[in-house]
Amino acid sequence: MPHPSDADDAVPDHALIERWRHGEQRAARVLVERHAAALARFAASQGVREEVDELVQDTFVRAFGAIDSFRADSSFRTWLFTIERRLMLDRRRAARRRRDDTELSEGDAVSEFDALDGMVAQEMAARIRGAVARLSPMQRDVFTLRVSEGMSYRDIAEVLGSTEGAARVHYHNALRVVRELLND
Repeated sequence: MPHPSDADDAVPDHALIERWRHGEQRAARVLVERHAAALARFAASQGVREEVDELVQDTFVRAFGAIDSFRADSSFRTWLFTIERRLMLDRRRAARRRRDDTELSEGDAVSEFDALDGMVAQEMAARIRGAVARLSPMQRDVFTLRVSEGMSYRDIAEVLGSTEGAARVHYHNALRVVRELLND
């Protein structure tokens, strides 16, 4: 006999959203299980090192709180990335304001293990991170969403509030810059 969650794997997001709107809590749990890891990867790729779980949770809280405004013009995942990106921007602005008021201490240094270091050689990982860090913020976002999350240009444009053509241009420019920096 199949496990109940096995059947949920085949249910499209829009059907789960409707089930959740009608009070089925398990549908929301399936949506979270389906998309949380991708949101966490995106947050980590954008430099969020601490409170990734909190950011992902806040993204779902905001999404479920505004579910009636979800028009399905894009995928549910794209909508979640859009919400998460806005939350990250808000947090960065707030952190900048706090930083202006506080001194940095030795404990502020990043000391966590980066999962990327476990997957590729440390030297290449550092070179790639360095190359991506030198991209403009827009190029970095487009590059990350395309490479790490496999998003379409249409979905990237939706997340970033841009056009599909602009997303393509930013991606190709970012790819060129990264290649050049890696070949130096």
